[in-house]
Amino acid sequence: MMKDFKAFIMKGNVVDMAVGIIIGVAFGAIVSSAVQDVIMPPIGLLLGDIDFSNLMVVLKEGSVAGPYPSLAAAQAAGAVTINYGQFINTIVNFLIIAAVVFFFIVRPVARMQAREQVAAPAPPPTKECPFCISVIPVKATRCPNCTSQLEK
Repeated sequence: MMKDFKAFIMKGNVVDMAVGIIIGVAFGAIVSSAVQDVIMPPIGLLLGDIDFSNLMVVLKEGSVAGPYPSLAAAQAAGAVTINYGQFINTIVNFLIIAAVVFFFIVRPVARMQAREQVAAPAPPPTKECPFCISVIPVKATRCPNCTSQLEK
């Protein structure tokens, strides 16, 4: 059983998938940092000093009564909140990751595959009879010149 498990783990697709997942998680962390630390602060500043990560709706106040200055303060007080600011950040993360994947992976791979399909030459419409060396159609099963039976 261990031998089968080892063979499964060492298959090329499993290893490639594991590497892809690890790189994807690392890339997601980079994009999350870029959104939270670089993109959203200027947008919040332009919209009147809004910190998107602290936007919330308090459904039930916690042990300490609100208003809460930040999401962390509301969570520390035990308040029940809908964190729509975090949701906005997550949507921006997703859109950036989707754009990067589309423009840097999907489009280049599609172009490369299109080139490979165009580059493949069409099969010839004729072949040579091995007996009389005359040119005959590829689909012919008998040579029209020497009447020899041809193999497909």
